[in-house]
Amino acid sequence: MTPAQLRAFSAIARLGSVKAAAADLAVTEAAVSMHIAHLRRELGDRLFTRTAGTLAFTPGGLRLASRAAELLGLQDRTILEVRHAGSGRRQLRIAASTLFAEHAAPGLIELFAHRAADLDVELSVHDPDRFPVLLRTRAVDVAIGPRPAAVEATMTCTHFLNYQIVAVVGADHPLAGRTVGATELREQTWLLGPSAVGRTGLVPSVLRRLSVPDHNQRIFQSQAACVDEAKNGKGIALAVSFAVTKAVAAGDLHRLDGPHLPARGSWNLLALADREAPEAAAELRRFVTTPRATQAMLRGAGVTAGRFRPAIHVTLWS
Repeated sequence: MTPAQLRAFSAIARLGSVKAAAADLAVTEAAVSMHIAHLRRELGDRLFTRTAGTLAFTPGGLRLASRAAELLGLQDRTILEVRHAGSGRRQLRIAASTLFAEHAAPGLIELFAHRAADLDVELSVHDPDRFPVLLRTRAVDVAIGPRPAAVEATMTCTHFLNYQIVAVVGADHPLAGRTVGATELREQTWLLGPSAVGRTGLVPSVLRRLSVPDHNQRIFQSQAACVDEAKNGKGIALAVSFAVTKAVAAGDLHRLDGPHLPARGSWNLLALADREAPEAAAELRRFVTTPRATQAMLRGAGVTAGRFRPAIHVTLWS
């Protein structure tokens, strides 16, 4: 099997047709078909058949689709490591949930990267449901966020920090200083960050428990933007408790006590087993549980420009 053959098959599995795979790879349909024919002869399996305008994959084809993604990811990772080794630098790619990326990642990255002069860190934000796939395909080296419902045997999960989500309103909001019930909470305007999108994580869980209707939810580009709107009396914001401690102490925000509030969660580091993970990933897993790391996450001032390379991802809501 060659990388070109695996890329052709992986594109077909991902996109659902030879034509779409050829367009994605910028090659002819004949070239894609030739790669598939070579794989079929070598593996002794049809891999897939065409039925009613769609593709039906054989059990062997489904297994190859999974392995092809892993092998291609490993190839890309190897190329990256060789290039960085030649330049004397290493790179650590971190996938994170939105809450962790905004509130705790900057301090952690600043302190961790400062310990190794040859290390660059890339942070990207993803839905935690995709963490296992990102790790299996070597798209990232570690993933940080809520603990998965099940941890795969080839991966390790390290718990390192507990946190609370609290509901806050501005000082002049009608609910300030009151204990409120679920019905009254549901009727309010909720000011939410990107962590509210999707079904995984603490914020979506709180909204489901309270049965907050969609028309009462306003999504902002960050948790900080939500908190600013709450200070102006525009509604209820869900915030990480340590991020609003000063504002609450100063009287700019008031915490609401009510059902399912505050909500408690934890952040965990997911990685491939030691023999599969890059050295920097194992280093981070050991470091993240230390008191210095915890202090940096709670109080960090951000990472020095040039050491932190964010990967840009855009999410559109309609």
